[in-house]
Amino acid sequence: MTSRTYTLKHGKQLVLGKRTLVMGILNVTPDSFSDGGRWNTVDRALKHMEEMVRVGADIIDIGAESSRPGFVTMPAAQEIERLMPFLDALVRECPVPISVDTFKAETAREAAAAGADMLNDIWGMQYAEEPGRMAEVAASSGLPIVVMHNQDGKEYPGDIIASMKDFFRRSLAIGERAGVPRENIILDPGIGFGKTPEGNLEVLRRQQELLEIDGVRYPLLLGTSRKSFIGAALGLPVEERMEATGATCVLGIAKGADIVRVHDVKPIVRMCRMADAVLNG
Repeated sequence: MTSRTYTLKHGKQLVLGKRTLVMGILNVTPDSFSDGGRWNTVDRALKHMEEMVRVGADIIDIGAESSRPGFVTMPAAQEIERLMPFLDALVRECPVPISVDTFKAETAREAAAAGADMLNDIWGMQYAEEPGRMAEVAASSGLPIVVMHNQDGKEYPGDIIASMKDFFRRSLAIGERAGVPRENIILDPGIGFGKTPEGNLEVLRRQQELLEIDGVRYPLLLGTSRKSFIGAALGLPVEERMEATGATCVLGIAKGADIVRVHDVKPIVRMCRMADAVLNG
């Protein structure tokens, strides 16, 4: 594991390297692929946050726009309008760090100003409509940022891991030009994004090859929760993918993941703690 401590707002800390951290997913969208509409009132969202923290979530990741397959991007103003009532309540009530899942710079800027502790960008600071802008927000806010691999299409002309490492090199260069400290960057292989089901499985098998980029070790976040590659492998509907998600998390931890992002916090926390006990003593 990568040893790193982030000192955040409101006296919070994010400590990597002592054990696997579990990021609990809080979708406040009406149309998420897995739990859309379940938490889209502030009261429901707060209760779900409290339950996830009670059973072991180390980070809460809130998203106001679905990134399900085939989603249509909404304007930043609409995303901000949906997000802010929930984020304001979380900042007041949530005892653990709050991550905001967005690829739009203006949403990220508003979230940082409102008290978010961390940014989570599914386009790895490379969203084509806003070149360089997310990196500027990450630099000016000083927040840790998850840089996820993504691409349009699912085909790779050469080796998939080599292509992903080139993507991360571009993200790192964009961040460096904007002034984002490299120690603020957390990599995410983007399972379920820009990959076939077989490609996702190959990335999971070779995950350890993504831990270093040009000799520098970066923390790695793994997000496999309930995703369609599990359905493709096992023929299971989305509501029956918890155990398979846990299997990918445990294997991911063995291959170097520092954070896992999940819907089913309680059982996955237990799996992670056991994996840590075996691997780390």
